[in-house]
Amino acid sequence: MKIVSLCPSLTELVYDLDRGDELVGITTYCVHPSDRVGSVEKVGGTKDPDVARIAELDADIVLLNEEENRVEDAEALAAAGVRCHSTFPRDVAGTAHMVRDIAAALERPEAGDRIAADIEERARRVQRAWAGKPAVTWAYLIWRKPYMSVNADTFVDALLALAGGRNVFAEASERYPEITVDALRDADPDLVLLGSEPFAFEGKHADELARATGLPRERFRLADGEYLSWHGSRTPDGIDYAERCLRGT
Repeated sequence: MKIVSLCPSLTELVYDLDRGDELVGITTYCVHPSDRVGSVEKVGGTKDPDVARIAELDADIVLLNEEENRVEDAEALAAAGVRCHSTFPRDVAGTAHMVRDIAAALERPEAGDRIAADIEERARRVQRAWAGKPAVTWAYLIWRKPYMSVNADTFVDALLALAGGRNVFAEASERYPEITVDALRDADPDLVLLGSEPFAFEGKHADELARATGLPRERFRLADGEYLSWHGSRTPDGIDYAERCLRGT
């Protein structure tokens, strides 16, 4: 089976399903597993894949994510006769389903079920551990200039909700709303998580925001965006990581 993956988290999943040796194309953003992806041909980015080259590779299946990849590229690939498999999980249950679905498509159902069952069990454990405990209010920033956060309809929100987190921007109409320093100050979250992607926040940005909002510096923490936003075989550890972010466990 020849496979092309146009989403970094799905590329990682392909390897964990023991199909990595059959990848014939991935994006320039596919960086995990770092010791193996270097030898696979890069076929562009998530938003600008080389459709003609992908068609030339004569892949049996191309894996896409509806948020990371563009509809027009999926349509162009389909028009070229390429079999596309697109998914878009928004929460933990949806991710477990996605893993099983892709594993079935790649003829690795047992491996997929192991990963999905791990996702489900860790989610249950975290929910049980923090059920009835006081909520931790939080904001998660993904971008600077302008500052952007996440609403309730995002995977980040779903992971942090498991440990009793409450998103102060949950009700925003946009999935990734622009926010102001004043809005962040007025929301007064217990915790402000500064993601490592797509913008790579650093300690100096936490200092900057603390000064601008007047909120205590200790509320601002750097967070690993891969663990909090990649859905797939990274999700079991992502669930535990989200718990540590909120509860310090």
